Amino acid sequence: MGTEIEKKYQLSEAERERLLARLSEEPAAVFRGEEREENVLFSGPNINHQTSVLRLRIVDGRAILTYKERLPHSASAIRRQREDETEVSSVPDMIAILEGIGYRPSLVYEKRRRTWSMAGVELVIDELPFGLFAEIEGEEQLIIAAEMLLGLQHVRAEMETYPELTAKYGAKIGGMIESRF
Repeated sequence: MGTEIEKKYQLSEAERERLLARLSEEPAAVFRGEEREENVLFSGPNINHQTSVLRLRIVDGRAILTYKERLPHSASAIRRQREDETEVSSVPDMIAILEGIGYRPSLVYEKRRRTWSMAGVELVIDELPFGLFAEIEGEEQLIIAAEMLLGLQHVRAEMETYPELTAKYGAKIGGMIESRF
């Protein structure tokens, strides 16, 4: 069982541009690439969308199945959650397996993601149909140090997850909620 520790920020266009400029000036920041993702969340037995997620993330023909479960709530903007992942060789077969045991796609969101590594953390800038976001993932003290280095300490922390935001801003199409470009 893995634990994900991260802090998410909602960005304005100007804040994103300032962050990109800071990253380009920071010698420790190493750009890892840009991807376009499709994230499919499943509903079914033992999935309480208030506390857990079963997600199939599809990127450039690769797929990763992830189970996430929030750890006990805290007031901190730095979130901790259980996260278990495995790469999947066949998206259609994985969907057939999940459907065969009672899980159904219920929510889909697309995302454009740029990724950097820097001083023990991973930093991403995400563009979704409903907004711009940054996330810093790593140990708590390293998140705080990176936040200060990049000038993010005054940027609004986003407490809602992408699935929660998709449910709020996405469109209901058939039996699913979707947020696509």
